[in-house]
Amino acid sequence: MQLVFATNNTNKLKEVQSLIPKHIQLLSLQDIGCFEDIPETQNTIEANAIQKAEYVKNKYGYNCFADDTGLEVKALNNAPGVYSARYAGLQRNATDNMNLLLKNLAQKTDRSAQFKTVIALYLNDTLKTFEGICKGEITTNKHGDKGFGYDPIFKPNNHDTTFAQMELALKNQIGHRGIATTKLVSFLSKIS
Repeated sequence: MQLVFATNNTNKLKEVQSLIPKHIQLLSLQDIGCFEDIPETQNTIEANAIQKAEYVKNKYGYNCFADDTGLEVKALNNAPGVYSARYAGLQRNATDNMNLLLKNLAQKTDRSAQFKTVIALYLNDTLKTFEGICKGEITTNKHGDKGFGYDPIFKPNNHDTTFAQMELALKNQIGHRGIATTKLVSFLSKIS
C-alpha cells in the first residue's frame, strides 16, 4: 500500500515514519512532485487536516493523509490553536512563536495547555479522522533541544521534562501526534 503524508515538515515526517508499518510505503509531497503550499484556510484543526488531504487526493490522485496540530492554552482562550504555526507572524518561526506565547502568559497563573492533532485520511474516496490529545503545561523557560515547534516549553502531565528533552520513542508514545498516528496505524492494519 502506498500512502502520501501531506506535509513539508521533515520533523513530522520522521516522527510518523517511525510509527508506520513497513508494508506501507510512505510517500512525501516531494516524492509525488507537490512543491506548492497546500492551503490551510479553515478555522478548526480538523477542517485544516481535511482540507490538506482533499487537496492532495483531488490534485494528485493518491491515497493520502494529512495532519494539523495546534497548541491550546487554557488561560489564552485556547490560543494559539489553529494559528499555532503562525502565532507570531507569517514567517512561521518557532522561536518567535514561543517567545510571544511566554510573554502572553507572563502574568497568568494557570499554565495548563494541550496539544491536539487531527489526522485526516482519504483512502479509496473514504474519509476518516483520528484525534490525539496530550495534556500538560507551559513552562516558564525553554528546556531541551530535541523536537520542534513548541516542544521546549511544553511539559506533558506526569512527566518532569519537556517534549524537547525527551527521546523520540517516549514522545511518540505519549504525544498527541503519536496517539493520532497509532489510531491511524491500527485502522490501516485492519484493512491492509
